[in-house]
Amino acid sequence: MTTSPLALVTGGSSGIGLEIAKQLAGRGYDVAISGQSERVFAAAEELRALGQEAYPFQADLGTYDGVEAFWAFVTALGRPVEVAALNVGISKGGSFLENSLEDEFRIIAINITGTVHLAKRVVHHMAPRGAGRILVVSSVSATTPTPYETVYGPTKAFGYSFAEGLREELIETGISVTALLPGATNSDFHANAGMHDTVYGDNSWKNDKTLVARQGVDALFAGDDFVVGGDERTQEAYRTNRALPEAEKAARHAEGAKPRR
Repeated sequence: MTTSPLALVTGGSSGIGLEIAKQLAGRGYDVAISGQSERVFAAAEELRALGQEAYPFQADLGTYDGVEAFWAFVTALGRPVEVAALNVGISKGGSFLENSLEDEFRIIAINITGTVHLAKRVVHHMAPRGAGRILVVSSVSATTPTPYETVYGPTKAFGYSFAEGLREELIETGISVTALLPGATNSDFHANAGMHDTVYGDNSWKNDKTLVARQGVDALFAGDDFVVGGDERTQEAYRTNRALPEAEKAARHAEGAKPRR
C-alpha cells in the first residue's frame, strides 16, 4: 500500500506532459496519467522505473465522456489528488480557409472545454480539503495571434487567462494555480499538428522538454502565478510579445508556421 501523495497529469503519455509526470515522480508523487493512445501504458512503465506508482488511463479528453471516465478512474484510487497538471492540448497547422471545421472544433474541445471540465472536478475535489496545486499548461502563443494555427493561439490565451482568474478566486482556499507558458519545445507537438513543412516543424532549435517541465513544476511548488518555459531566447520572446503591436506579432508567427510549399 503506497503512502505517496497523488498527482494527475493529462496528456501524460509523451512530450511535456510525460516530463511533468517524471518531475512529480522525482518529488515523490504517484501519478495518474491520461493519454489518447496506448502509448500511455508505456509511459506508466517509464514512471514506475523512477520508483513511484503510475496509473495509466486511455481516454479522449476532448469529449465529455472521456473527461468523466478519467476523473472516475482517478477518484476510484481512493486518495486525495494533491497536484493536477492540466496539460493536454493540440494544434492544427494550415490555413483557416483550408482546415476543416471539425478540426477547429476539436482544438477547442480539447484545449478549452476539456480543460474547464476537468478543472471543475479537480477544484470541487480540492476545496473541501483546503489544499491542492493546479498547473495549467498554456503557451507563449497565448501572447500573440497565431496565423496558420489560427484557432490554437486563442485557445491558449484562454488557458492563460483562465488560470490567472481561477488563481485569484481560490486565493483564500488553500489551492494555488500556476500557468506554464512553454515556447516551442522538442516534442512531437508540431509533427502531430501536421506542421512538418514549416520552421516550427524542425525540432533542432527548440527548447528541451525536460527543462520546460522542470520550470513549470518548480513554479508550481513555489506558488507562482505563471512561468515562461524555455531558454533566455524564449523569455525574451515573451517580453517582446508584450510590447509589439498585434499585427506585427501575427506577421512574425506566420513566418514560422506558414508551410514552405
